[in-house]
Amino acid sequence: MHRRPQRLTPGRIGVYAFLFTAAVFFLLPLWIMVMTSLKTMDEVRLGNILAWPTTATLEPWIRAWAEACTGLSCNGISVGFLNSVRILIPSMILSIAAGAINGYALSFWRVKGANLMFGILLLGAFIPYQVFLFPLVRIFSQIGIYNSLACIVLVHVIFGLPVMTLLFRNYYAGLPAELFKAARVDGGGFWTIFLRVMLPMSTPILVVAAILQVTGIWNDFIFGLTFAGRENLPMTVQLNNIVNSTQGERAYNVDMAATVLTALVPLVVYLVSGRWFVRGIAAGAVKG
Repeated sequence: MHRRPQRLTPGRIGVYAFLFTAAVFFLLPLWIMVMTSLKTMDEVRLGNILAWPTTATLEPWIRAWAEACTGLSCNGISVGFLNSVRILIPSMILSIAAGAINGYALSFWRVKGANLMFGILLLGAFIPYQVFLFPLVRIFSQIGIYNSLACIVLVHVIFGLPVMTLLFRNYYAGLPAELFKAARVDGGGFWTIFLRVMLPMSTPILVVAAILQVTGIWNDFIFGLTFAGRENLPMTVQLNNIVNSTQGERAYNVDMAATVLTALVPLVVYLVSGRWFVRGIAAGAVKG
């Protein structure tokens, strides 16, 4: 049975107009960056920022990746890419693992004072990060890990814990409690139930958590600048050094290429996993 085509009402036209305007608003900066990164500096100086390049070139991309100066060294943004990967992988795995365990414990194991602990944990998510910077610098300096890879990873795990715990707690709270009770009757303990029952059912929320952590950790600037140390500066910090460099000619095409390269990883992750992200949200990521 064929559905009758819906009529184009004024309200529907308004929705389409809003969606089109929003799409243009968010995609226009990306278009400008990509077009500028494919132009020579002679063409960039003409000022036609929306125009397609007359002669497209990948030289700005090559310079941004391997030759752009990020301070005293001119090894391109590739060094920052490797640093960001080294920071991202352990930070993402540890924060998701800790959040999943916390959410599971708060949902099914009625620990005394669990609600109070959960409230205190969430409170930390609403306090500006800048408030914690100086105390954390002092603490990490005293224990001897300041300006190291371990330091920046630990910072991302700590600040990712409230949101990760909230996601997994709400997701597990939406699962049938009979599954947990049946596993308990069969003699399952804390880790057995978590690893064999809960974790295999957590694929949607794991994808949501991974997308959120990849986006947040990869795009971070202030933590990387403060805690990573000179040898571990992430891609965002090195991008800032490239764009704000005042030595020589301002190569806008190289700056734009470096910007697109920096944003490429979270963009690809979201495009590849976007369907799973929506499924995870619908499966209970925001359920009470």
